[in-house]
Parts: sequence; structure tokens; C-alpha cells
Amino acid sequence: MKVAVKKVDSVKRELSFEIPKDRVSKTLDEVYKEIGKVAKVKGFRPGKAPRHVLEAQHGKTAREELMRKLIPEVYQEGIEKEQLDPIDAPEINDVKFQDGIITFQAVLDLKPEIKVKDYKGLKIKRKSSKVTDEEINKTLEYFKQGQGKDKEVAIDDAFAKGLGYPSLEEFKQSLARQLEIDKDRQNKFDVENQVIEQLLKKTKFDVPQSLVKRQLERRVHDESHRMQQQGVPKEEIEKNQETMLKELKEPVERDVKAYLVLDQIAKEEKIEVKEGENLPAKVMEFLLKEANWEEAK
Repeated sequence: MKVAVKKVDSVKRELSFEIPKDRVSKTLDEVYKEIGKVAKVKGFRPGKAPRHVLEAQHGKTAREELMRKLIPEVYQEGIEKEQLDPIDAPEINDVKFQDGIITFQAVLDLKPEIKVKDYKGLKIKRKSSKVTDEEINKTLEYFKQGQGKDKEVAIDDAFAKGLGYPSLEEFKQSLARQLEIDKDRQNKFDVENQVIEQLLKKTKFDVPQSLVKRQLERRVHDESHRMQQQGVPKEEIEKNQETMLKELKEPVERDVKAYLVLDQIAKEEKIEVKEGENLPAKVMEFLLKEANWEEAK
């Protein structure tokens, strides 16, 4: 087996493989033996059909099985020989079987070398989740508008009862609790976003595009499925997919980069997760414990 490595950038590699005749021939013999055991050939008992008959009737199947067996095997040998550490499955191209020799190319991304600096003691601004009377009153107005009420209708016990609450006071208390939950959720998102933004500014590396591509395709697939569930016509969904690929590429690349940074911190801090736990969430919990907090105005 011969392998040549071409460096495309800091993480991307193109590998060119050549599998010699003797190895191809040996593997092809094994493939035909397996086919011969199960193939039903008129005029011959199972396992007794001669090679040339099997080649005539099952040549295409044999070649496909030959590739299926040899290419992954040789690829693995190649990355071990070159001491490469891929982060994802390779893209196999230009497979050729000529004069008894198999050649192919494998394009792969390596795990990037990530050095995260000063991730302890990040400065984080925390907003209050306290709900003000002004916010409650504004929400009451939204409810009023949603009910189609004009300004002459008073927001009182009768109004609250119309919405299923015993009194206006209990309706306000329920609103306050829900608003606080919403603010907590938004504040948590804002805090985590501050952490990610600071980490990404501190950490520079080439993001493996194979991961970005896979996540992008998954995101577009999920969004297309959601649109389909909502009854959007198939033609419109297909028309929007190209737009989605363009619009989502940057946020998806950011998400992939953020995950790789958090994963690196987990390795450095020896943070382990049990089954069912979320690695990014656990690393985020660690970073927030180590952060320097200040109340946002």
C-alpha cells in the first residue's frame, strides 16, 4: 500500500492511496470464494461453480464488495502509518480499478490544535430577574389587546375572571412568576453567550469544515422537516434550502467552534460526563463557577 499526504491547511489533508495488484488479487479471491458459497448458478452445486462463471454472473457484485472491504481497511492503515488523527469520517473520491490496481483519494479533517487561554475568571455581567410593576402592567395591556378590549375596559377582577383567574391580584402573581421564569431563561442564555464570545475571541484555529458541513446539513434537514410538518409545500421547502444553507453556515460554524473549545477545556480540566449528561453544559457550569461576576445596570 502506498499513501501520499497533501497538506491543504492546518487541519485539512488530502491522501492519495494505491493498493498493489497482489493485495487486490488476494482480496478478490476471498470475495469470490464467499460469493461462490452462496451463489446459485444453474448447472452447478453450491460452492462448485468455476471462477470464470462467477465472474460473468457476479462480477459487478464482486468488485463492489472488493471496494467495500479494501478501501476502509487501507484508509485506516494509511492514517495510522502517517500518524493522523481525523476528527470525522473521510470523503472518499476518485476511486479507480485499473490494471489490477486500486487507487483512491481520501479528504479528511484533523482534530485542530486548540489552546484556550485565560478561561478562568471570565468577566460576566448578570442581569436581575426581578419583575417590576411596569413590566406586569405592560403585560396586562398585551393581554387586554389580545382579548380585543378597548381602552375603556378596566383591568380589574372581572377582567381577570374572564381569563380564568379568581382575582386580578392572583392573575398578577401568576404573571410575575411567568415573567420571572422567562427573564431567568433569557439571562441564562445571555450569560452563556458572554462566555462563548469571550472564549472565541481568545481562541484562534481553523474549524474543520467536515463538521460544519455535517451539522449544517442536519440543521437544514430539521428545519425542512419542521416546515413540512407545518404544511409548507415541498417545492417551497426545496426552494428555501439553498437560502438556509447560506444563512445558517456562519452560526453553525460558530457553534462547532464553541463546542470544540468547550471540549478542549473539558480535557484540560479532566471534566467527565456520565451517560445522559451534556458535556458543553457541564463545562459551562465549571466556567461560571470560576467567573468574576458583576451586576449589569
